[in-house]
Amino acid sequence: MSLTLELSKLRDEIRGYAVGYGLDFFDTVFELLDYDQINAVASLGGFPVRYPHWRFGMEYDQLSKSYTYGLQKIYELVINNNPSYAYLMKSNNLVDQKLVMAHVYGHVDFFKNNYWFSKTNRKMIDTMANHGVRIRDFMERYGVDRVENFIDKCLSIENLIDPFLPFMAKKQVKKEGDPGFEEEATREVGKLKVNRGYMDSFINPPDFIADQKRRMAHADEKSKRIPEEPQKDVLQFLLEFAKLESWESDVLAMIREEAYYYAPQWQTKILNEGWASFWHSRIMTTKALKDSEVIDYADHHSGTLAMQPGRINPYKIGIELLRDIEERWNKGRFGKEYDECDDLVLKKNWDKKLGLGKEKIFEVRRVCNDVTFIDEYLTPEFVDRYKLYTYHFNRRTNQYEIADRDFKKIKEKMLFGLTNMGQPFIYVADGNYLNKGELLLLHKHQGVDLDGRYTRETLKNVSDVWRRPVNLETEVDGQRKLYSYGNGEFSEKFL
Repeated sequence: MSLTLELSKLRDEIRGYAVGYGLDFFDTVFELLDYDQINAVASLGGFPVRYPHWRFGMEYDQLSKSYTYGLQKIYELVINNNPSYAYLMKSNNLVDQKLVMAHVYGHVDFFKNNYWFSKTNRKMIDTMANHGVRIRDFMERYGVDRVENFIDKCLSIENLIDPFLPFMAKKQVKKEGDPGFEEEATREVGKLKVNRGYMDSFINPPDFIADQKRRMAHADEKSKRIPEEPQKDVLQFLLEFAKLESWESDVLAMIREEAYYYAPQWQTKILNEGWASFWHSRIMTTKALKDSEVIDYADHHSGTLAMQPGRINPYKIGIELLRDIEERWNKGRFGKEYDECDDLVLKKNWDKKLGLGKEKIFEVRRVCNDVTFIDEYLTPEFVDRYKLYTYHFNRRTNQYEIADRDFKKIKEKMLFGLTNMGQPFIYVADGNYLNKGELLLLHKHQGVDLDGRYTRETLKNVSDVWRRPVNLETEVDGQRKLYSYGNGEFSEKFL
């Protein structure tokens, strides 16, 4: 449903404020939905044209119950597309609608200008519709249960991608007929060129030639291995080498494409929500609010930014860190001179009146993801101000208590939870393990062991797609350990 005349005027007003502050966004189409409709769209990831699957029905049921019991309410929903689409709840009052519109324009500005979204599909709503048509066609031809069961397996491993892959240069592989292919195929041991033949044994001694031969043999062996180097995009490897039927390859390719579309949203959750909240707050408090709306706005805004001890609210951390950056760069609280100042009173009153805050936060919006945002701009003072300490629950007092105030440990813990979207690092190491056609996956251990339950299910589902046994090498208590799944049986052993 399109906007009412009153809401259309408010949209134009808020859009004007956003442009005035320098936000640059795609055309944004707002639509009005009731709570049932917005829950349905949210359960489909923001795309009403998406393919049918029981998981979306389950998410809809959870959202509906949360709304019914007053546990959760969706105020807005916006998707990264050009033009962008945003959905408003009909039952929201006018101050909420203004807040949401300002928040949406912040999001769309972020989608358009943040580097980590630069490789995403800007026509994803059309792509999702195409996926939906194709999968419905497969269901008609091969049966709903068969197609849905395969989708289940693909969705359970959709996180096994490489979020940085879209930003990497593609490898150029020489093929027969390409310039230099014959020389590459018939290459000999490399020798240092000499002008006089009698000097050859001195310039190219036997040890040197033997070493060159070993290097060539290692390179040849490596080129025969599939993959040559450990590959993080497990889904791509399965697409290339798993013995899938044509429709199965098509489904897996669709799941992989959608996984890459959503990946930047997980990589920038704190910064993205912080940016949208920063601008809805600035627009509402300086431009859009009427006197009669202040209390309602403050009530809803504070509820969004509430944060419990030991928990990270991306809205709160994001907006406050952006405000901190703006203030620091306005006052010149950065650089060698400021960092080396030992006078606490002087640092507290430090103000060079540089006025670089707005420029700086737009730079942060353009280049950062959550990891670089936290790594570069989180400070000990910020941690102390917002009590971002490590907490533990004291059963004796029935309260959360501070466990650690160490800034380095707190920062490392935050970064650890954000790196690789909080997922374990899994690579394809060998597509012909033990020369049996089995798959070997490698877990790059980062200090936390794999969860046994997820390990079993993941191996089972990868094996079902690979159609042969799958192995996973990891580390437990400093020892290498191998998990295996094949022929319906799961096993584990230390290596």
